[in-house]
Amino acid sequence: MDFNMKKLASDAGIFFTRAVQFTEEKFGQAEKTELDAHFESLLARADSTKNWTEKILRQTEVLLQPNPSARVEEFLYEKLDRKVPSRVTNGELLAQYMAEAASELGPTTPYGKTLIKVAEAEKRLGAAERDFIHTASINFLTPLRNFLEGDWKTISKERRLLQNRRLDLDASKARLKKAKAAEAKATCEGDTVPDFQETRPRNYILSASASATLEDTCRPPSWAEWKEDYPGGWRRPCIFLVPLNPSLTLARGCLSLPKDRKLWNDEVDKAEQELRVAQTEFDRQAEVTRLLLEGISSTHVNHLRCLHEFVESQTTYYAQCYRHMLDLQKQLGRFPGTFVGTAEPASPPLSSTSPTTTAATMPMGPSVADLAPPGEAALRLEEVAPPASGTRKARVLYDYEAADSSELALLADELITVYSLPGMDPDWLIGERGNKKGKVPVTYLELLS
Repeated sequence: MDFNMKKLASDAGIFFTRAVQFTEEKFGQAEKTELDAHFESLLARADSTKNWTEKILRQTEVLLQPNPSARVEEFLYEKLDRKVPSRVTNGELLAQYMAEAASELGPTTPYGKTLIKVAEAEKRLGAAERDFIHTASINFLTPLRNFLEGDWKTISKERRLLQNRRLDLDASKARLKKAKAAEAKATCEGDTVPDFQETRPRNYILSASASATLEDTCRPPSWAEWKEDYPGGWRRPCIFLVPLNPSLTLARGCLSLPKDRKLWNDEVDKAEQELRVAQTEFDRQAEVTRLLLEGISSTHVNHLRCLHEFVESQTTYYAQCYRHMLDLQKQLGRFPGTFVGTAEPASPPLSSTSPTTTAATMPMGPSVADLAPPGEAALRLEEVAPPASGTRKARVLYDYEAADSSELALLADELITVYSLPGMDPDWLIGERGNKKGKVPVTYLELLS
């Protein structure tokens, strides 16, 4: 326990000394060992990498999970080393509500059928979102967290050690400088007793025995002792009585001038030795820190690979969403408008409404071919003639598989002729390729002038 208390007191003294030295450096009252420009650039790049990695990580978490409460819950589960419970996505929750609404409102009604179709699409979208979140968390978020919680903590620890080694090195330089200045002053004055306390660290304390020995050794002799031993004369300096003859030895074991100078030389040698040790430790720690900082380049390469995987998973997710929505659009195209053929009693009778007003107030329905049975639709499409003006060329952007005989299958990069018919859904056109004719979606085409 006594040893631990001494170590604690010593560590506290060192900490206080370094704090004072650091403060003096900030105010320009102490010299500071500067690092080379390349090392400083490595430090700046490491700090920049750490700051931007934290920002990218936090914003990616917001993108994948917009709910802050859910993010806090996931963070707590992760810190407690427990598995995060499975959470329903927003799309899956919307699909559940739509399915329940269709079941209650009537699954055989046009509105109920549409709710069921949209619920199935939203469920697929929710599953795709779940896969995207899982893939992005493993391939992108996890490497970023590993860097911040692993590599960066190691770099920070070594940088703190380097800072302490630099402070020790600067303290050794200051100690040597003071020792040399005191040695030069003693050489000039000739009889000054060395002040060893000035050349020691601020937390250096002489032991009780050493202090007692120093007091007893350098005790000034009495008047009778001086008169008896040195009748030739004497003079009184600031503290001790020193003989006029420098070669004589002081009474009671006081230090003579040659021995005084020797102690100053020993003190300078000791300070130089401490400086060499501090310089060696500083150089070794600087090399270790430099190697870790140069490893930031490997971190950038790793993060670049993870970024490519994140973009790939995001592209796959949005492609799945696009495909699901196109399928849903095709499915909804086969159903008539919400109120077609199912007019409410409160709606005005057809006889009291002009055909123009009725067409304007009704929602946009599918094409004319969709309102007829499949057999009649195919027959009508064959009988439809292109208008005299208004046909255009279009380039197919993506492959498209026809859902029924009323649609025209497409291949990417082929050129077809397209035109519109009165009453058609604006999202669809009539496409012709040779002798084949059918409906084609506008989103798959690039209209050419």
